[in-house]
Amino acid sequence: MRVDGRENDELRTVKFSKNYTKYAKGSVLVEFGDTKVLVCATCENTKPKWMPKEETGGWITAEYSLLPSSTSTRCQRERTKLSGRTQEIQRLIGRSLRACVDLEKLGERTVTIDADVIQADGGTRVASICGGFVALNDMFEKMVSEGELEENPIIEPIGAVSVGIMNGEILVDLCYQEDSGTDVDSNIVLTKSGKIIEIQGTAEGDPFSKEEFDTMFYLAKKSISKIMELY
Repeated sequence: MRVDGRENDELRTVKFSKNYTKYAKGSVLVEFGDTKVLVCATCENTKPKWMPKEETGGWITAEYSLLPSSTSTRCQRERTKLSGRTQEIQRLIGRSLRACVDLEKLGERTVTIDADVIQADGGTRVASICGGFVALNDMFEKMVSEGELEENPIIEPIGAVSVGIMNGEILVDLCYQEDSGTDVDSNIVLTKSGKIIEIQGTAEGDPFSKEEFDTMFYLAKKSISKIMELY
């Protein structure tokens, strides 16, 4: 039995509270158990300065942060320099969301996804990706209804979940206590049709087999489908 009483293939309670803030066109409070992340999507009608003038598409980027009281011991705000972990997570969120959007249909615009972790209990990056998709889709739908976009540029939904191996057991959606003690830790990002966007997998202890990975992938795909039903 897991530390919170779940079955090995059971997700924590997942919840998406949409339109959570007043000013962002897309916003959601996403909850994976005790992990809570506020995700907002905003759009500027200009493409990034680094993008060549001849390119007509847009861009999606992400900013991620752990708020000081989001963890058991206060973490410092990253005011002047981002940690390697923060940069890696921001890039993961951005890559994942760009993979599900037709950037040409987005036009010469820059979308920023802000993911602020207000309470961390494992799985903050996968929660940020799922919340990022929900906020992004809601923003695009509003832009279409308000005449700012001709059509929603999303190709298909995406989702993400963590999967790990602990004491020989394969576990889905790890809380912090599990995540900090796993032998294998992975984060899997998929499209609704099951295509792979990203797989991050590391043996923290003993190496894992192809058969174990196949089971991890199967359970991740099954779990991501359940998460998408809540969008």
